[in-house]
Amino acid sequence: MQLISKRVTMTPIQRLNPAHRPIPPALRLVVGLALLVVLGTLLLMLPISASGPPLTWNEALFTATSALSVTGLSIITPVTALSTFGQVVLLLLIQIGGVGFMVVAVVILRLLGRKVSLVDRLTLSDSLGLLVPGAIISITRRMLVTVVLIEGVGALALFLHWQRDPRLSVEQAAFFALFHAVSSFCNAGFDLFTGTPGFPEGIPRDNLSLIILGSLIFIGGLGIPVITDLLIYYRERRLSLHTRITLIVVTFLVISGMVGFFVAERRVDVGALRDEPLSRQLLITLFQSVSARTAGFAGIADFSDLTPPSQLLMITLMFIGCPPASMGGGITTGTFAILTISLWGFARGLPTPQFGGRSLATGTARRAAAVLTISLFVVLLATWLILITHKGVTMDAAVFEVVSAFATCGLTLNFTSQLNLFGQMVIILVMFWGRLGALTIIIALAQPGRPQLISYPEEQILIG
Repeated sequence: MQLISKRVTMTPIQRLNPAHRPIPPALRLVVGLALLVVLGTLLLMLPISASGPPLTWNEALFTATSALSVTGLSIITPVTALSTFGQVVLLLLIQIGGVGFMVVAVVILRLLGRKVSLVDRLTLSDSLGLLVPGAIISITRRMLVTVVLIEGVGALALFLHWQRDPRLSVEQAAFFALFHAVSSFCNAGFDLFTGTPGFPEGIPRDNLSLIILGSLIFIGGLGIPVITDLLIYYRERRLSLHTRITLIVVTFLVISGMVGFFVAERRVDVGALRDEPLSRQLLITLFQSVSARTAGFAGIADFSDLTPPSQLLMITLMFIGCPPASMGGGITTGTFAILTISLWGFARGLPTPQFGGRSLATGTARRAAAVLTISLFVVLLATWLILITHKGVTMDAAVFEVVSAFATCGLTLNFTSQLNLFGQMVIILVMFWGRLGALTIIIALAQPGRPQLISYPEEQILIG
């Protein structure tokens, strides 16, 4: 889930006295996530968390960051490296990372009978992408009930299906169903089937499993603002512009991704789906198109079998990612939509970008361009660092790995296990960045600017 943040205005007294300055919501989010990563790392390093030798600090750090950023990349095999306690810790980290740690913090405060401060409300409002800090507590309560309900229904459906599998005991089927329902809805991509006896290809890829997992991934990937808007649609009978744009862009990406995978992978000579019947080809390509933008579950057993066109399509879908304030990362569908609308408006000679009878707010296109520029810089820099420190790695494997981490997706061309210590640290930083989003981190690190008292003359610069 990418987080949306804005600056907190300070009074002159607060500017003069640092002790009275409130911590900006963006900085609180960055520090809060960092502290949770440290806590998760320490918990995973405990001997009780491991099924064998305790995890090393880098294994625990990588796993905790991947779980809290709901990415799914892993340098360990969770079902064999972690004990039941460790798997429960991993599940809790995924859940906290999915719904947002500020939501958990507010729930704890309410359970303790403490009031939620205005700064906490603003931070929570920013983290969920909602511009209603006054009603944020009631919205949070409704959101948590919805999350638990969706995950519960998904877990029940998976259990009823998987408990008939002779390779799983009833206890395994129950825990696996709960774990994968949470992992799917939170778009995390962690699975417990890889390494489990009888499942050499990882998660079950029968039709019903893909339908249930894909549905959870799709709903979780819509984002909290969209889900909230849809929940109150029966009363309001209208959808916000953000929700309408999100639904249009997500539908376009899912359909175009499905068609692209279908064309590329059903080729008789090299396609990974060439031996599947038509109905299976359609289902697998639909599932992969939904999962590619954020979830990290693979509809195809070995992603190294993908054709180059499919790998390029995967990278594109991952880079665009999910809606803002959703369980996924990437530049977000919002940024993609704003840039597309702005380009179309520029081509038509419109003074401001317009969509659905509305003009986009001033500065929106500039923020979208900033997100795209910063994101490209982060991906290119991280890819260069991976290439220069890993001998023999191919360009496509490095780019795929970095974009997967940036988009908090979790798909890989079997390169994650080959990362050296430096490469692991690079991917950890990219996952952390992708979880919070470019604007959140930049605003958190930047100093509040002073009012601009001088207006400079314009100067034309050649572009294009």
